[in-house]
Amino acid sequence: MTFIDSFLRTLRTFGAALPAVLGVILLLGLFRVFVTTELISAVFSGEVFRDTVIGALFGSISAGNAIASYIIGGELLKEGVSLFAIAAFIVAWVTVGVVQFPAEAAILGRRFAAARNILAFLLALVVSIATVTTVEVIL
Repeated sequence: MTFIDSFLRTLRTFGAALPAVLGVILLLGLFRVFVTTELISAVFSGEVFRDTVIGALFGSISAGNAIASYIIGGELLKEGVSLFAIAAFIVAWVTVGVVQFPAEAAILGRRFAAARNILAFLLALVVSIATVTTVEVIL
């Protein structure tokens, strides 16, 4: 593979990802307008377990590309939201699928889909608390 081939392949990949990136930028603009710092402070109190559950709930009902969750998590971190909530938000965004539940239930069965989503939600709580606690101990 030549440099030109690699460049063209990278350009095509970037072109394919561009609509998602533009969607994230648009979403962040709307987020900045409609979600104020006061609202975020009212929702996230700084209590570890409460913030983790709320972050996981928001992540569970959100859908989209995982890269959007990283960017939204970064914006929430800038607004002073705890790392526990952000970690739970990102893990739940990737693993729990409330929006996709009907399709998952139709393909894999309702019982399996419910069990998988409940376990994924609970593990999002555990993983986020364990991850942030580990990072705090190391740093």
